[in-house]
Amino acid sequence: MDIQKAKQEFLRFANQYDLTFPKMKRKLDHSFRVMNNSENIAKSLNLSNEEIELATLIGLLHDIGHFEEIKEKDILKKNSKIDHGDLGVEILENENYLREFIEENKFDNIILKAIKNHNKFIIETDLSKEELLFAKIIRDADKLDIFYEGAEMFWTKKEQIDEINNSKISEEIMQNFAKHIYCDRNNIKTKADSIIQFISLIFDINFKYDLEVIKKEDYINRILNKFEFKDVVASNQIKLVKEIASQYIDNKN
Repeated sequence: MDIQKAKQEFLRFANQYDLTFPKMKRKLDHSFRVMNNSENIAKSLNLSNEEIELATLIGLLHDIGHFEEIKEKDILKKNSKIDHGDLGVEILENENYLREFIEENKFDNIILKAIKNHNKFIIETDLSKEELLFAKIIRDADKLDIFYEGAEMFWTKKEQIDEINNSKISEEIMQNFAKHIYCDRNNIKTKADSIIQFISLIFDINFKYDLEVIKKEDYINRILNKFEFKDVVASNQIKLVKEIASQYIDNKN
């Protein structure tokens, strides 16, 4: 498995798109960070060198469908109906394109199943033990970088922060969070709910390594401290969210 060759081909693929467009460039950077996350998670699980390389490759390729989704959204100026996990599988299967990244075909099902499932709300139930392992690794690696982006890149505009600060948190979202339930985006009712839903990603993380990084980097507090809720109830709920998240991580470790 030649990871360097795979990186070169991935860059060739990405360069088909306008990387001066901030969303495209961010997706490219995200792909390489997730690649590194996947490698680190696999190492933390004491997997074989071959399995570590496989996890690394999946991390690199996991969002290959997202470039086209971003392009379509930009062209149409509206939300896309594309599922970028499914599209990524289509791209890699089209004209046997996956062979540009890896010569062997023995890992194809694992790679394609992991990419297909990386962005789904829940993982398919019919995966083999190996397919499930790598699906969990890429989901964790992706979420770990989403937390990084949340702390470093998201919610930076004053008007966006003000809108959230003036919002309230739905009781249903808080109840689910208190029960350690990964919240469905479809249940978001307010701008503030979207922040709680984001933090609830921790409840869908599978491996100790990722929670350790989230704690070490203080991602949750760094995200939540961006906001100063005007509503007293919402302000107190945010304190509770911090406590619940901290206790959950400590107990999992």
